[in-house]
Amino acid sequence: MLIRIVKLTIHPDKIDEFKSIYESHMELIRERKGCEKLELLQEKGRYSNVVMTYSYWQSEEDLAAYRDSELFIKVWKTVKPLFSAKAEAWSMQRKFEL
Repeated sequence: MLIRIVKLTIHPDKIDEFKSIYESHMELIRERKGCEKLELLQEKGRYSNVVMTYSYWQSEEDLAAYRDSELFIKVWKTVKPLFSAKAEAWSMQRKFEL
């Protein structure tokens, strides 16, 4: 299992547009081979223009296939102009559960 965490900082006046675009594509992303779970989280306090996506993949290959897909390219091309800072991303592996 691979967990991909992506931090996105959106222009404050574009956050609703971002959420609308992302939410309209979430089911298509979830349907990708190897995608186990997808969440969109929004900072609750002062930095409500910061969102994080958590996606859970069966393998690195499944994530790579998604990132090379037309769907990813289309969504990324659409939301990237809404960013106010460079995206940050981490690929994490669960070692244990508490």
